[in-house]
Amino acid sequence: MIRKSLLAATAAALALASPVPAMALTAGEKTDIEAVVRDYLIRNPEVLLEAMDALQAKRQVQELAEQKEAIALAGPNLFATPAGTVFGNPQGDVTIVEFFDYNCGYCKKAMTDMQALVEADPKLRFVLKEVPVLGPQSMEASQVSLAFRHVAPERYVDFHMKLLGLKGVANADSALTVAEELGVDEAAIRTAMTSPEVEETLKEDARIAELLKITGTPSYVLANEVVPGAIGMEGLAEKIANVRSCGKTAC
Repeated sequence: MIRKSLLAATAAALALASPVPAMALTAGEKTDIEAVVRDYLIRNPEVLLEAMDALQAKRQVQELAEQKEAIALAGPNLFATPAGTVFGNPQGDVTIVEFFDYNCGYCKKAMTDMQALVEADPKLRFVLKEVPVLGPQSMEASQVSLAFRHVAPERYVDFHMKLLGLKGVANADSALTVAEELGVDEAAIRTAMTSPEVEETLKEDARIAELLKITGTPSYVLANEVVPGAIGMEGLAEKIANVRSCGKTAC
């Protein structure tokens, strides 16, 4: 009886899968199919896990394809930064783009990962993108930061490390204090803060972040992948090695 039902259910399923229109299944045939499927899954529950793994793998492939397309659409500005503002080797063979916020606690931790990676890898190039997503104080800090970058690009990395390394909230006052400590006049910074360049940079970085579906910091772009979160020095180092080996973050 079971064998007969199985054959009937199989035939019905094949009929459904056929591109040729078939007669609608009867209520009894539908019940037989449901019973066979239920019985099979109960006896072979590992199939559900295999299906979930296959679905996850399919989604990952789709996500990577979408990220690759978005990275291409972002254009050359994604990997570009003014002369003197690269962290690491300006002619490095691998570039990591980091999107950060000066009030992001995880970004502060990620800064030490970036330092360690650059110290260990003389061919690594870091580009910093400011996306002040954590409120008005973060926006103030980035406005001062980008103004500082405009006035003294060769000191931008020093400014970034010092401001991001501060305890407490980063805002206009704390950022201006850091700028003064680095020998850059406050008046020059305030003038630069009103320049179109600062506003345009913030808009462009926000545009790129939105295109890449970046919603939190830190987030990285490396070769063909958007990497969300502070994945640590070892995680980044593995992806860097893969890029050098096969041109992708996962070989």
